[in-house]
Amino acid sequence: MMAESDTTVEATRRLNVKKQTLDDAYAAPANFLEIDVVNPVTTIGVGKKRFTDYEVKMRTNLPVFKVKESSVRRRYSDFEWLRNELERDSKIVVPPLPGKAWKRQLPFRGDDGIFEEEFIEDRRKGLEVFINKIAGHPLAQNERCLHMFLQEPQIDKNYVPGKIRTT
Repeated sequence: MMAESDTTVEATRRLNVKKQTLDDAYAAPANFLEIDVVNPVTTIGVGKKRFTDYEVKMRTNLPVFKVKESSVRRRYSDFEWLRNELERDSKIVVPPLPGKAWKRQLPFRGDDGIFEEEFIEDRRKGLEVFINKIAGHPLAQNERCLHMFLQEPQIDKNYVPGKIRTT
């Protein structure tokens, strides 16, 4: 019985446990990817058509991203484009987007429909969850469409799908 206990003590003694300092605890993480969907703005476009776009802010130190900080504006339809591109070209299971809210777009409603603050805020939260799930996936991080979505001011819908090469 005593020999078994000595073996356990010896085995754990070999572990070189480094105490965590305050500097370690509050230092930037080794690898991080932060994406926030913020500042929704509703605009009246051509022909009095309204739309809401969102600021997508990204900060990272992951080597796969050439730009470490970016801020772009994206509409719901841009998120749909990204989802469709990933479903078509990648091997990952793409999470759903927040709902399209068809009923809120019907005419003769007594409210602002998809332009109500509460709806816009709920959609913003859903889009933030969606983009963080996608961007956090290691295989999605190599997709050209994700990089374009997060970092390019305009999405080139005629781009050539493929992987990002880091060399």
